[in-house]
Amino acid sequence: MTLLTLGINHKTAPVAIRERVAFAPENLKEALREVCSASQLQEAAILSTCNRTELYCSANSSDARRILAWLSEYHGLNQAELEACSYMYRDEAAVRHIMRVACGLDSMVLGEPQILGQLKTAYAAAQDAGSVGGFLDRLFQRTFSVAKRVRTETRIGENPVSVAYAAVHLAQRIFSDLHDTRALLIGAGETIELVARHLNEAGVRRMIVANRTVTRAQAVADEFGGRAITLTEIPKALEEVDILITSTASPLPILGKGMVERAIKVRKHRPIFMVDLAVPRDIEEEVADLADVFLYTVDDLQQVIEENIRSRQGAAEEAEHLIEAGAAEFMYHLRSLSAVSVLRQFREQVESVRDQEVAKALKSLERGESAEQVLRSMARALTNKFLHHPSVQVRKASAEGRLEVSDWLRELHQLPPEEAGVSLMKSEQSRPAKPSPDDSV
Repeated sequence: MTLLTLGINHKTAPVAIRERVAFAPENLKEALREVCSASQLQEAAILSTCNRTELYCSANSSDARRILAWLSEYHGLNQAELEACSYMYRDEAAVRHIMRVACGLDSMVLGEPQILGQLKTAYAAAQDAGSVGGFLDRLFQRTFSVAKRVRTETRIGENPVSVAYAAVHLAQRIFSDLHDTRALLIGAGETIELVARHLNEAGVRRMIVANRTVTRAQAVADEFGGRAITLTEIPKALEEVDILITSTASPLPILGKGMVERAIKVRKHRPIFMVDLAVPRDIEEEVADLADVFLYTVDDLQQVIEENIRSRQGAAEEAEHLIEAGAAEFMYHLRSLSAVSVLRQFREQVESVRDQEVAKALKSLERGESAEQVLRSMARALTNKFLHHPSVQVRKASAEGRLEVSDWLRELHQLPPEEAGVSLMKSEQSRPAKPSPDDSV
């Protein structure tokens, strides 16, 4: 069985494609069951964030194209288009990749902590769908363990920086003083909560939080002294804010060009700074055409993120060493498990032979035969039966030139070094050659 990772991310695909390949949380269970059925997978998990969509599978090597075909069909995409921006990893490379993802080393913002929580959510969703078994379960548990070590033993998590931080940092570049600004945050998940915290630390004191569920919006708003509204109240709120940052799981845009255009007129063309952190996007891309709107997507935050990468590069190198060790240990453990079934069969076979010989010995004793003779006979029979097949196979392998089989036997049974084979070869070489007719005198 092969561990396979297929996906696209911010390095290989623009947001226009990433948003089309994203999975809504409420559709994950159904999607996992579909991919397992369509691609004949035993296990599968799907990670879907604003920057990546990845499938982790327990599959045969030949299943890669089948999985990619399912992904393109599920989202209504051209398979060739998807192949052009996708990547694939197998076995140890796949293990290293998921560990790098969990540690934030493959993120747009190097070392960002949110991805680990998103990966844990993906794992929980796969468990809920029944698409995770022993293979992926071991992988995820080992991955979480390595990610914890990286967080505690390196400085990768110091001064946490995320896409949320990058958005607020960009706002600070545009507005000379954030104390005088008002912000509208759409969504109430972890990203928006982080945005609210960074805005609050930057001096923003007037915040509005909009969400489909107003109670969740209220929880975020209360923490930072803001107010909560429903999504239907957004058009009115747009008229009074200077900063808008949105991150929801909505499959369709929440803000259209017409809505923003009307708000700009009421504001008498005072500009609005907007950042759309959602994939699929929450704001129609045509909004960027409006003269008084400065609209940025997650891909536009690259400059801020590159500064972060430079500051964390040293810690990232330390993390890479821990990941290499973690991946190697996992593969070592995985390979050791592959011997379990063989060892089980071997034990069952030996025990079967033992039971047969013990039964014969007991019958011999019942007939009154000498106990010593019965024991010697049983021991001889066990020895012959246990050694017969290995002896035949070792001789055959040696005759075919596969001398390593003899070395394996010596290693398995801890036999002392022995030069009999070499001596035999030497004796053959030193033996006088048979005279030929021409040599006769």
